[in-house]
Amino acid sequence: MLRFLTAGESHGKALVTIVEGVPAGLAIDFDAVTSDLRRRQTGYGRGRRMLIESDRAEALSGIRHGETTGSPIALLIPNKDWENWQRTMHVEADMPEGATGADRPAVTRPRPGHADLAGFVKYGHDDMRDVLERASARETAARVAVGAIARQLLRTVGADVVSHVITIGDASVPDPLVLSYDDVRAIPVDTPLHCVDRTVEQQMIAAIDRARDAGDTMGGAFEVIAHAVPPGLGTYVQWDRKLDGRLAQALMSIPAIKAVGFGRGPAVATLPGSQVHDEIVPSGGRPTTVGVARPTNNAGGLEGGVTNGEDLRVTAFMKPISTLMKPLRSVDLATMTESPAAIERSDVCAVPAAAVVGEAMVAIVLADALIEKFGGDSVQELVANWRAFHDRTSARFVPR
Repeated sequence: MLRFLTAGESHGKALVTIVEGVPAGLAIDFDAVTSDLRRRQTGYGRGRRMLIESDRAEALSGIRHGETTGSPIALLIPNKDWENWQRTMHVEADMPEGATGADRPAVTRPRPGHADLAGFVKYGHDDMRDVLERASARETAARVAVGAIARQLLRTVGADVVSHVITIGDASVPDPLVLSYDDVRAIPVDTPLHCVDRTVEQQMIAAIDRARDAGDTMGGAFEVIAHAVPPGLGTYVQWDRKLDGRLAQALMSIPAIKAVGFGRGPAVATLPGSQVHDEIVPSGGRPTTVGVARPTNNAGGLEGGVTNGEDLRVTAFMKPISTLMKPLRSVDLATMTESPAAIERSDVCAVPAAAVVGEAMVAIVLADALIEKFGGDSVQELVANWRAFHDRTSARFVPR
């Protein structure tokens, strides 16, 4: 079982994560981890915080001489902005000598759409700073670091995970399912929104600009594609082990994600079965583990909670960010009078960054399912088990 926990606040000293269950012998590419962390910080519509941070993950344990040992992996991601927040976020009961930054007042005006009010009520805080610092999407940097390790485990069996932005506001890619993994993999890293269609991307940028000018924010949607995923991951025998359920929960745990769809997604509710279910035809010589082909992939690579050999395709839908520069109405809970919502430094649009987090969460769930299916305390053992399964399964579908 692959599992992880994170700790840390948005403006605290650092983010920390502990990852357990990574097999021994996995060579870790630290540059790849840094690359994913930097991708999370990019995208048109991001705020000033991204100009401050330059995220890197420092391995504290579980990796020796560049390879995992099978022990828990501890990673530390320092917050460079900590020096500006020490007087507000210090851990000690009294202000430490030499603390830097401003001593900010308590936050008492909750933002509609944020965890501010719900957390304030749940934990009985007097200052919503105690809620928003942990509920902030800054925490997802730690997830991306874990996802980078999970991605490297998936690549030992030939699988890969990519993403692309398909919607921002009213600008959308017409039919993402006609795009292939290769189409998405070919998107240049430095594109403003990591969208396949340059014309649609310009429409998205215009929508973000309009929102910024109005003091507003903008949401959207992204698709994650997992390519060459082994068939047979997940199970249909218990509700909590179905892979689509596990993936949906993982993606829904990302801040601001409000819906998830696989393959054709919500559109399956409006179409007849003849236009939804993916026909099964002879492979026609195409190399495939399961020996058959699918002309379509409306199911998104999952049937009955199990991977079926097609690319896994999942879309996540993100609401607009809750901090508006032209704030909505709220109530100051210190005085119980109407007041504009609090303003925290924020983004206008963070859909491209959320897509990188989405990749990480999909990679983590798939890596967990890979370990569950093929076992092994070392990468060598896991890969040997996968190869035996692949060869055995392929042999069953040889034409007779």
